[in-house]
Amino acid sequence: MKQVCIIALGCPKNIVDSEHISADFAATGRYQLTNDQTVADVVLVNTCAFIGSAREEAVEAILGAAETMKPDAKLVVTGCMAQMYGEIIREEMPRVDFVFGTGTYDDIIATVEGAESEIYEDNHVHVGDIFDKNGPVDLNDLSYLDRENMHSTGTYAFLKIADGCNNACSYCVIPHLKGRYRSRKYESVIAEAKRLAEKGVKEIILVAQDTTRYGLDLYKKRRLPELMDEISNIDGIEWIRVLYTYPEQIDDNLIAVLKNNPKVCKYLDIPIQHINDRILKDMRRRGDSALIKSVLTKLRQEVPGIVLRTSLIAGYPTETEEEIQELISFVSEGWFDRLGAFAYSREDGTPAGEMKGQIPSRTKEARARRIMRAQHKVACAKNKARVGKTYRTITEGVADDGIFYYGRTYGEAPDIDDYVYFVSPEPLEMGDMVDVYIQTYRDYELIGEVR
Repeated sequence: MKQVCIIALGCPKNIVDSEHISADFAATGRYQLTNDQTVADVVLVNTCAFIGSAREEAVEAILGAAETMKPDAKLVVTGCMAQMYGEIIREEMPRVDFVFGTGTYDDIIATVEGAESEIYEDNHVHVGDIFDKNGPVDLNDLSYLDRENMHSTGTYAFLKIADGCNNACSYCVIPHLKGRYRSRKYESVIAEAKRLAEKGVKEIILVAQDTTRYGLDLYKKRRLPELMDEISNIDGIEWIRVLYTYPEQIDDNLIAVLKNNPKVCKYLDIPIQHINDRILKDMRRRGDSALIKSVLTKLRQEVPGIVLRTSLIAGYPTETEEEIQELISFVSEGWFDRLGAFAYSREDGTPAGEMKGQIPSRTKEARARRIMRAQHKVACAKNKARVGKTYRTITEGVADDGIFYYGRTYGEAPDIDDYVYFVSPEPLEMGDMVDVYIQTYRDYELIGEVR
């Protein structure tokens, strides 16, 4: 058995793609998965290219693999950075054997095993046509569901319900990397959710570039609320969480599911990027500050206890001190429980990248830190308000000190938010659902005990 090490970088959608690739390798019967790149026969780096820091992380991972892997092992680079910079990767990193874009995952194994002459040109770069009207890959091919290594057997799994993006935000390269928005068939998503439940997964996390748009292309209507209700009927599924929702797409049907379905986490990720109307217009975002505040207010009123998360961009071209201060003031008002702020990243091929009035890196970074300082005060106040309350918590593991367990309530998304730490009078297993009484907090972390 040969060994393959897959390094997944970037967002949860990339994690899903990496799990599919892992399943493809395992299904051959000729490969075992390993986390040790020094012993692997194939090292595959699935890259992100959303912002500059993601590309830097990808380059470090590729170079690190090149230095530590066996001399005769094959190094494969795929994902978004491969789609955008495939030729450059091959030119600048000669140790890389093969480069695959986001639409050519199905060709990886045949290529690695020696059929590359049928697929590749001389430089071993294959990115595919992501703008094919049907999409570069079949999102509804369910054959991978029978592969034992499709998903990890942890407490949660990301389930991708669509790929691509039709939004034309001025700062974003995703449409150039993933193609147009394509919803998976409703039945395909349900089938995968059932299989995940059979594998012991308790929390389904729905992801896409824009989950709220799900169904509009296939069914001419939004079907996310209906999808969440149907998944909640699957035996074994305890929680359903949804990420990457757009404020202008949040309607009464979605709010009703958040409010009334006990298995749907009262948690919503709404990346708004900014609050100043001029900046939002320049970003080509749909909706203005009034719409954003209206949606947030309605969510708070209709769904008591809802936890809201967002991401913000600091230092967008031409952003003035008054406009960043407006954003900081908005953050200080406590509209969001969770928040990430990022310095604007100038991307090739985007309208914002060509704009005059680019802001110096030092200024952008300083503005992002100012946002996070404001949010730190908000987060501490919100955590203080949770002290003295009891929350259903899913156990994720044991802390390094061997005393505390760690886990998540409905208000913490995995890989994004901080854990809840707690002690228990009885031994617990990963995946156990327990009631945790919150005793105190430490910055972003909650601390309690099982009761």
